[in-house]
Amino acid sequence: MIALSDRLQPLDVSFLSAETPNTPLHVGGLAILEPAETGLDVAALRRRVEQRIALVPRFRRRVRWVPGGLSQPVWVDDSRFDLAYHVRRTGLPTPGTDAQLHALVGRLMSTQLDRSRPLWELYLVEGLKDKNVAVVAKSHPALVDGVGGVDLLHVLLDDSPATAESVTPVWRPDPEPGPADLMLDAAADLVRHPIAALTSAGRALGATGTGLLAAARPAPASPLSAEPGRQRRFATARTDLDQYRKLRAKGTVNDVVLATVAGALRAWLLYRGAPVPPDAVLRALVPTSVRGGPPAAFGGDDVGSRVATSLIDLPIGEPNPTVRLTQIAYSMRAHAEPGRRVGADALVRLSGFAPATLNAMAARAASGLSRRLFNLVVTNAPGPQRPLYVAGARLREIFPFVPLAAGQAVAIGVTSYDGHVYYGLNADWDAMADVDVLAALLNESIDELTEGAP
Repeated sequence: MIALSDRLQPLDVSFLSAETPNTPLHVGGLAILEPAETGLDVAALRRRVEQRIALVPRFRRRVRWVPGGLSQPVWVDDSRFDLAYHVRRTGLPTPGTDAQLHALVGRLMSTQLDRSRPLWELYLVEGLKDKNVAVVAKSHPALVDGVGGVDLLHVLLDDSPATAESVTPVWRPDPEPGPADLMLDAAADLVRHPIAALTSAGRALGATGTGLLAAARPAPASPLSAEPGRQRRFATARTDLDQYRKLRAKGTVNDVVLATVAGALRAWLLYRGAPVPPDAVLRALVPTSVRGGPPAAFGGDDVGSRVATSLIDLPIGEPNPTVRLTQIAYSMRAHAEPGRRVGADALVRLSGFAPATLNAMAARAASGLSRRLFNLVVTNAPGPQRPLYVAGARLREIFPFVPLAAGQAVAIGVTSYDGHVYYGLNADWDAMADVDVLAALLNESIDELTEGAP
């Protein structure tokens, strides 16, 4: 029999139901790795995944729908699980440029995940300059429940290049249930837990924060409002974390990130020749990890297991970067719930390194709100400020990928790691042909903010 705990949550079911070829909801990112002298090939990456995948058992399970919709779908072991399908090799003509790599990422991220298999893929990309390799990761938000959960890429990371080879656990999939088994168990669940679906739905709504709909006004009209097509463009920006730390007296690192984005959006609109009046704003949906409130089963709060979503007006009409930062910092404080926000250090301790995890939570939040309430999603997931390794290869850079919500032209994922802040921009192919310009303007924006900072 299938246990109730193996059922998808109502919010996850809504993601799967709402997903279309134009709006795939997978999250992920681009990781740049510097291999050791022994190199890193697809066989070594598969071997490391095989050794660690037992830590995230859902990554060997697929979704089975209950006939007749009698209950929520269930996670079942994939009896035909094939690691070679999920961990693949591709390459660029050596030496591959950033533009070629970004084009590849855009193509890989444009397609939906195969619903008949576990909802994730890893691509090892060879042919980069300096003998580096890249890993492109994509996974569905349904695989990750809150910041307490982890993405597969996280369990592949080590603190040292000299990690010992572990014994690969033997895995035997449980037999998959047939249609009659699924229907019988669904009927039993309805008898045992007649209001479970209602309470689960209530918890799902609470997980995205409250109070947004009552107070929110429609988002301003802008070129960022567009119906996405099926193709994506991907762009990146690399910045120095010290620049953000210099501005601590004026706001948090997250405030500075939002001010950097605001400055870049202002310059991008001016570059396009669009009018930017002094009172112009763009509204960002900004997810933040919060303490869950009720005690967790193993003691203490379920810190970081929920996400609060804030709608922040980015003052793009303000020409003074310092004033923009001050206004954003004030708005963020006004949205904060005292004692509930989880700081960067706490989030890193809880989740290790979780850009994909927080981005999964952002996708949940964005999908639950009207497209008319915000112009773009901006996430910021802090990471550790020390080197990490994958199968002996040093992680040099990591750029998050945040899915586009309906009506959105661009989504911006941000993460800090080992002294740098990395931006990943996911954009619609047609609406944002100049996404590379916006990415370059992020560097100019943070430089403008830090000019004159002590």
